[in-house]
Amino acid sequence: MLPAPQTPKGKLKSAPKASAQDMEAVRWAAVKARDAAFEEKFYYSVATTGVYCRPSCSARLARRENVAFHTSCADAERAGFRPCKRCKPNEPSLQDQYAAKVVEACRLIERADEPPKLGDLARAIGLSSYHFHRIFKAVIGLTPKAYAVAHRQKRVRENLAGSASVTDAIHISGFNSSGRFYANSADFIGMTPTDFRAGGTAAEMRFAVGECSLGSILVAASAKGITAIFLGDEPENLVRNLQDRFPKATLIGGDSTFETIVATVVGLVEAPDKGLDLPLDVRGTAFQHRVWQALREIPSGTTATYSEIAERIGMPKAVRAVASACAANKIAVAIPCHRVVRNDGSLSGYRWGVERKRALLKREAKP
Repeated sequence: MLPAPQTPKGKLKSAPKASAQDMEAVRWAAVKARDAAFEEKFYYSVATTGVYCRPSCSARLARRENVAFHTSCADAERAGFRPCKRCKPNEPSLQDQYAAKVVEACRLIERADEPPKLGDLARAIGLSSYHFHRIFKAVIGLTPKAYAVAHRQKRVRENLAGSASVTDAIHISGFNSSGRFYANSADFIGMTPTDFRAGGTAAEMRFAVGECSLGSILVAASAKGITAIFLGDEPENLVRNLQDRFPKATLIGGDSTFETIVATVVGLVEAPDKGLDLPLDVRGTAFQHRVWQALREIPSGTTATYSEIAERIGMPKAVRAVASACAANKIAVAIPCHRVVRNDGSLSGYRWGVERKRALLKREAKP
């Protein structure tokens, strides 16, 4: 690569700014492509019609010589143009309108004693059932029914911790029938309600601590699958972390069968690009599950930024929440939060140490 040009005093020149002509070329290309990614970044007016539009407007493309660009609706209106009646640039974008409707639907779901029917929700926010179902999933990443189930699971866990009895918690959470709740309680909270209220007293958690090239490793699993993969320097600290997560659970040292599972996980750490063919018992909020699923979809040998993950789950403004979900991940490597980097490509914090993150990425790097 050639060295950067220098001034006579030896100082590096600043990168040249894009010319106005280059900027207009980019904007015109966006208008021709009707690129929604440029929404609210600029507007364009058409001299022959006297209107101004969004870059994504579906109106017939104007001739280039009749088009001018504006940084805001106010700029376009000061220049004498009126808003287009098709794309309505002076009103919230269609995407923002849909997001607001989905938020309204979420509040209706959360306030309801029983999960509302799809048709009732759609009518409440003024959309057809098909259209509502489609945009809800596009914005939230879950269907309305799945969101209702996730919210009820959260409400059950909260009420079990604070109610006088399991029966009270079940009814407060919106279950009219105890039988309906008990039929799915293991899926909701990973154990029986009584055990959950007692802090996991009777929950059995098999675990074992081993060594790998990145230091000590702890693997824990319930009857449903792996619940934790911890990396660290001190085995005692890893076991203490597991005890803190399930303070009253029955922790059972792994037998020979479980040692085979640990060996499989160690193999994953040594060659993370191979993946893990073992069931996981992943516990978290609906949002965390969406983030963790997005992490598992990052191909080995590549990385993604927090902003890109937020975009992929349909919540581009939730960058900080995505970072928090990554930090809350307790299943190292199998849920590859090590593949998430800052926008500039540099390594951000990692629950098990930045050096381990760097080592994992190096092992996955394509030759």
